[in-house]
Amino acid sequence: MVQRRAALLDGRAGGRVLGDVDLESALAVCARDAVGSVLATARLEQAVGRTLRAAGGTIWGYEEDGELLAVCFAGANMVPVVPVDDPRVVSRALDAFAGLARGQGRRCSSIVGPADAVLGLWGRLRYFWPAAREVRDDQPSMVIEHAPLVTADPRVRRSRPEEFDVVLPACVRMFTEEVGYSPVSGPGGPYETRVHGLIAQGRSFVRIDPSAPVSDRRLARRPAADVVFKAELGAVAGGVAQVQGVWVAPDRRGERLSEAGMAAVVQIARGEVAPLVSLYVNSYNERALAAYRAVGFRQVGTYATVLF
Repeated sequence: MVQRRAALLDGRAGGRVLGDVDLESALAVCARDAVGSVLATARLEQAVGRTLRAAGGTIWGYEEDGELLAVCFAGANMVPVVPVDDPRVVSRALDAFAGLARGQGRRCSSIVGPADAVLGLWGRLRYFWPAAREVRDDQPSMVIEHAPLVTADPRVRRSRPEEFDVVLPACVRMFTEEVGYSPVSGPGGPYETRVHGLIAQGRSFVRIDPSAPVSDRRLARRPAADVVFKAELGAVAGGVAQVQGVWVAPDRRGERLSEAGMAAVVQIARGEVAPLVSLYVNSYNERALAAYRAVGFRQVGTYATVLF
């Protein structure tokens, strides 16, 4: 038993780096849990018609008897997808992924996905990788597959390319509030490039209101308009559009902007992007949970995130 476990932990038994010939099988694994795997599926779909290099990371797979049963995207984020009912198979798959992860060392900024897989993988890595900055172990995964139950805010719309300089500060404020540090690295940096890309793809949504008038001349150079609500479709794949980065300006909170704003995002996304809209949220964020439920979201699972 000790020898068998050692073989699993160093990645040689069942776990391997997938190649281009495995793409179809990997997508089939993800399709077994479209909501839980959307982050990995989005990466895999980038490689369709090209090569797996286009996914922006490495794809690991776990096989038994020649059948691919689980996959794990290893890039800027690590996303394990283990849509298997047998707990013994789940354990062996996570052993294999942990072995591969130990072999390359920590390169990701987070491990994220369905809670059982994420926490199981982290439990195998925590003694070998540097300590996590935070473990969010209870993030309800929610979906809506029908029209929103509240009236959509007609002022919420897709961001426009020329609004980047107004949208980016709101994105940075949301990220900093949520994660605890600023993602900004300067013009052309990865975060700035991602915001640019989401706007260009029509996956950034905002409500922009005129700025309140100010009398202090020192504030005269502030933008003529402010983002008061924003959200993005951070991952779109497998018939699922996952909403990320929902934010309301602090001085406008309590006005139910998140409910009407999310209703608008759902309405546009379901009509033009994907029939199923999903998101995940920290369980302690009761205000956000109440807003999403009011819109019509229901919980279908639980995510977890390990932040480094």
